[in-house]
Amino acid sequence: MSEVVELAEAERRSRELAAILPARISPPFTGTFIRSATLYDEYVLRLTLGIFRATGLAKAVQTPSTLDELIARVGFEPGRARVPVDWMLRRLSHRGIVEQSDAEGGPRFRLRGELPELDPAEILEAQRQQDGSWQPSYVLAETVAQDYPAFLRGERTGEEILFSPSRLRLWVNFFSNDNGLYVVNNLVGAAAVVELLPPAPVTIMELGGGLGSGAAALLDELRRSGRLGDVREYRFTELVPFFMRRGQQALEARFPDVSFLKFGALDMNRPFAEQGIVPGSVSLVYAVNTLHVARDLDSTLREIFGALAPGGRLVVSECIRTAPTQAIYIEFIFNLMETFRSPVLHPTYRPNGGFLAPEEWQSAMEAAGFVEVRMLPDIPSLRARFPHFQVGAVGATRRG
Repeated sequence: MSEVVELAEAERRSRELAAILPARISPPFTGTFIRSATLYDEYVLRLTLGIFRATGLAKAVQTPSTLDELIARVGFEPGRARVPVDWMLRRLSHRGIVEQSDAEGGPRFRLRGELPELDPAEILEAQRQQDGSWQPSYVLAETVAQDYPAFLRGERTGEEILFSPSRLRLWVNFFSNDNGLYVVNNLVGAAAVVELLPPAPVTIMELGGGLGSGAAALLDELRRSGRLGDVREYRFTELVPFFMRRGQQALEARFPDVSFLKFGALDMNRPFAEQGIVPGSVSLVYAVNTLHVARDLDSTLREIFGALAPGGRLVVSECIRTAPTQAIYIEFIFNLMETFRSPVLHPTYRPNGGFLAPEEWQSAMEAAGFVEVRMLPDIPSLRARFPHFQVGAVGATRRG
């Protein structure tokens, strides 16, 4: 039942990827990373099984039922529970634990036999032996799993669970370049920026800079590539005060020799000009795992478009769905966030909350006026052979 791959198989896949990925993109995707990704996926599955037992879903799904019938039967709060329960059912259906059948009124789900008894601790130990740098991702998932039943019943909000003051340290450790899971987004994004950076001089604005790990990886890559001197200004923006303070401290300590760093709050869900961003003043807008939580993606992309000078670039590094209904392991955590699961929808490029597929990113950016939309690496060409390759950067240009 487990989809964990052994290191030898993971290294084989790594060599295959290295042969087809752009040279700047391929280094993070080692055999260790690939095996660790399958271990984490298995860990989240086992946490999901525990939630099924603890909440009564395991018993409820013994009878063929729709999503809404299951939610009502176990007494969940529908507004909060619908997205995460749907995600869990699809995840277990993919693994053959739950059977999904089409029926009038929507898909029906039924448990196949007994719910497996699988211990998450076994996977955690395997991860420690493989690569201990993933530990923050495991701690965060386990902590969230403990409060999942209370969230599904409507007793606590996801924001209370995820961002209470006592849990901010979890995010410091998670959104870090020392976290083997998270750092790949920063490395891929940085490589894409160097690939797509406009000619000097360059003014960069980062959206949702968080704790500064994305900016640190990008500035390191610009220095390695000889482009750091082309940067006239780097505007680091973040809305959460705690993240802003920590991000500013980290970047100023890491780059004491640069004078172009600027810091300020920016809400991507409000007009940029009202917040001091002069239209046409930015060469490149950069964001790592940020735009997928925009309340209205079209509105935010149009604000970015307006902030860019003609010929300016947008680069986003994101977790990418390779299929529209794909249940990605990290969504287990972020499905608790209202901004993640309940954005303004659009039938073409925003049919659901959470992460987007390549075609959805392209359609959204083109609808906002961007041209030359490009994905690094080219996930549409990879996904037949690598259906779980879910990290990519999307670049686009404001026509000159």
